Amino acid sequence: MKILIAGSLGQLGSCLNNSLVGHDLVPLDHDALDITQLPSVHEVLGHHRPDLVINAAAFNDVDGAESRRNEAYAVNACGPRNIAFETSELGIPIVHVSTDYVFDGRLKRPYHEQDETNPLSLYAASKLAGERAVRLLNPRHYVVRTAWLFWESGKGFLTSMCSLASRPELRVADDQIGSPTYVPHLADAIARLVETGAFGTYHMAGSGGASRWELVSEAFRLLGISTPVRPVSHTEFPAAAHRPTYSVLTTIQRPHITLPPWQEGVAEFARRFGKSRYEAGLHA
Repeated sequence: MKILIAGSLGQLGSCLNNSLVGHDLVPLDHDALDITQLPSVHEVLGHHRPDLVINAAAFNDVDGAESRRNEAYAVNACGPRNIAFETSELGIPIVHVSTDYVFDGRLKRPYHEQDETNPLSLYAASKLAGERAVRLLNPRHYVVRTAWLFWESGKGFLTSMCSLASRPELRVADDQIGSPTYVPHLADAIARLVETGAFGTYHMAGSGGASRWELVSEAFRLLGISTPVRPVSHTEFPAAAHRPTYSVLTTIQRPHITLPPWQEGVAEFARRFGKSRYEAGLHA
């Protein structure tokens, strides 16, 4: 199958290249495919004629979206709309990746695919608008909601915490609960999903729930980092955007593709991050 990946240089895009081995991949970054421009999407898809498009491009600056509304909506809503329209015209499926932040967190139990959405931030609203555009314009869609992505390469919450480990102490929120998701696990799950032909909306995130404090504490334990991690309220970290305090994801959607427990993702992160840090020390 010929698969075009939009946003190929991001964390998910990079991992999809490894998970989709055996397929004819067309990985495109922003310079090669600007999803916010319909003529660009039309030209690129018409030229490559893929069998499937995976949209891994996104505006992920949650707080920045509050002051950069137009940019967030251009990438997170108009971009998916453009891809959905063109893929529908070509009669091919689309995979679109969304977020747990489309929920408000008030249920206090894991969210499944049929639960009502209620975004609290401009970022979340822009992502929900993208979901709706994809469903409306292309019935052959896979909408995949995920959460709290982490990976040993690039920027992210967990790598940022590790970079601050030289401090005497770290304070991390213990009252924000979500589904930490190791990006390679998500990429593998998407690769399995597109083989099923079962279109619909899916929740794909690390199994189980954890607070940010639990996530960092587990990573530090496995990495042998002795820096104390103190649990505090998220209110100690003022932010421009509101986030749900509880957004654990679960799935009731067949074919029930589940990811490994979040702890397994952290273990793999620690193994790879520790190795890369060791190798960096050898070449310092």
